[in-house]
Amino acid sequence: MSTTSDTSVPETTIKAPADLPTITIERTFASAPSQVFRAFVEPELFSRWIGPHSVEARVDHWDARTGGSWSYAAWRDGERIAGFYGSFHEIRPEERLVQTFTYDGAPDGVSLDTTTFTPLPDGTRLTTVSVVESLELRNLILGSGMDTGVREGYAKLDVLLQAQ
Repeated sequence: MSTTSDTSVPETTIKAPADLPTITIERTFASAPSQVFRAFVEPELFSRWIGPHSVEARVDHWDARTGGSWSYAAWRDGERIAGFYGSFHEIRPEERLVQTFTYDGAPDGVSLDTTTFTPLPDGTRLTTVSVVESLELRNLILGSGMDTGVREGYAKLDVLLQAQ
């Protein structure tokens, strides 16, 4: 599966090869890797952009260091609708972030996410590769509406980065 955005905002590409339990997301930002990286590891910034427009993210725990852990919940209209948690396996400032990601409604569905922050002459190319245990799980994730959350979240991140 491969989908792309056709709006005036930078293109977000989501690819899922038919024979691999992976999802690759790519997007460019008109900000330096240091700024984009900060938005991924500082909880007060992260909570402002993650997820679709219709939800508010509230960080419950955040220890952004190699070997640290994190958790946050998504809230809509005053109701907690989902929770997520994981571990930071490697934090290499402004270059790479490796972490696990688990939806608390499916605790056996862990993904290992590697995000790279590639400097460009006019910004940063962000690439996240998520690996899960099966094609079935990968397809469930793709069918969950994650593409909307990713695209809307990255649009919020654009606004946040422009304000810095």
